[in-house]
Amino acid sequence: MMRPRETVYSDELLADGSVHRSYDDGRQEWRRRDPSVAGLVRWHDNMSASGTDELLGDRIVKRVSNGTVSYGRDIGYGRTVWGRDFLTVNRTSFGGRMGLLLAGVGVTALAVTEAQLPPLSLSPEEEEELRRQAEASARDGGEGGGSGDSGGGFENSGDDWDGDWGDGDDGGWSDDDFG
Repeated sequence: MMRPRETVYSDELLADGSVHRSYDDGRQEWRRRDPSVAGLVRWHDNMSASGTDELLGDRIVKRVSNGTVSYGRDIGYGRTVWGRDFLTVNRTSFGGRMGLLLAGVGVTALAVTEAQLPPLSLSPEEEEELRRQAEASARDGGEGGGSGDSGGGFENSGDDWDGDWGDGDDGGWSDDDFG
C-alpha cells in the first residue's frame, strides 16, 4: 500500500451550469460538460492550462492537458488517484468528506493499493474498449464507469459518476465530476 500526495478540492455550481473547482494548493478550474460527447468535460485553469477529462470504463479518467495525456482512477470516497503518486480528494461530496475524516483518523484502508492505480498509458484500442464498456454499462443500468460499483465519485453514494451534472442537458452537476 502507498500513501500518495493528496490535494483537496471543492466544487461550486455556477449559474451558467458550469463548475468552478478550487484546489487547496491555489489552483482553480472552470469546468463544463461537452453536450456533444458523452462523458467529456472541457476545462481551463488559472495557470494557463486547458484540456478535457473523459470518463472511460473501469473508473478510468483520461485527462488531456495542453496536448499531454494522463490517466486517473476513481477509487472511492471522493478520491481519484493520478499516476503513481498523486491523489485528489473531493471535499464537496459526502464521500469525499468521509474519506477525509477516515484518512484523518488513520484508517489504513484508505491507502492506495497497486490494483487501484491507473494505467500509465493506454493504446487507442484499449481506450476504445473502455469506452465501449462504459457505454454498455450505462445501457444496462450500470454506473457509468463500467465497474458496477456506485458512482457519484464511486464513493458509495449511489449517484451516477457523471450523473446529476447532466441528465441530458448541461444544467446539473455531480459531486465528483471526473476527479
